[in-house]
Amino acid sequence: MSFKEDNLIQIKTFDFALRIIKFYTQCKTQNEFILSKQILRCGTSIGANVEEAIAAQSKKDFISKLSIANKEARETKYWLKLTLSIIKFSSSRN
Repeated sequence: MSFKEDNLIQIKTFDFALRIIKFYTQCKTQNEFILSKQILRCGTSIGANVEEAIAAQSKKDFISKLSIANKEARETKYWLKLTLSIIKFSSSRN
């Protein structure tokens, strides 16, 4: 995959998507499918929307795609925070 060397957001969102995929794979091995699937969807969507923004046909389209990427990032943060809370809760019960 080719990236513009100076497009940090493109590089970072791609790397983040790879980390999300690895996280999802680890969750599957522990038979956790519900939250991890949601994290997979929104976590990989961030970079996809950044890619669409780069190829935007207008300034309005560019802003729209980056706004969607931002919303997906916030959603990913929520699901990760929820997952971490569940893990902490489960650990404290043992």
